[in-house]
Amino acid sequence: MDDLTISNPEYVWLGLAALLALAELFVPGVFLIWVAAAAAVAGILSLFIDLTVAGQLTVFGLSTILAVLGGRRWYLTHDVESENPLLNNRSAQLVGRTVTIVEAISATSGRAKVADGEWPAKGPDMKKGAIAKIAAVEGGVLRLEPLEDPVQLDSKPIS
Repeated sequence: MDDLTISNPEYVWLGLAALLALAELFVPGVFLIWVAAAAAVAGILSLFIDLTVAGQLTVFGLSTILAVLGGRRWYLTHDVESENPLLNNRSAQLVGRTVTIVEAISATSGRAKVADGEWPAKGPDMKKGAIAKIAAVEGGVLRLEPLEDPVQLDSKPIS
């Protein structure tokens, strides 16, 4: 095995590239793929140019830097579409939902029951037990609007 790695380092680099690309599939983070590309560049160059170990490591290091910076730049300039853009934004998911007031609401304070928890809330004056609609979430505080039309209760219930 040692003869293979010494006499054919390109296979080591290409094998490393394949392993890193495979690892990206199991541990997605969009980072290992760029390192895999750099290993592939080092392997392909080793096929055509007889590089020393130091030369191969230099090519790999420089290729890694260029690939990671290029990948970062690409992701910053190209928006990645999501089926659920609010997936990691819990407060934005609450907008439009109905809640029950558990502590009287005023312009500066109050609390509302959201699912199985309570959130601080503010809005127009509402009494305990009233039903309200979440208009916005500002810094972890619900901004509520009173619900006067019972038909609106069916819109986006909290589950």
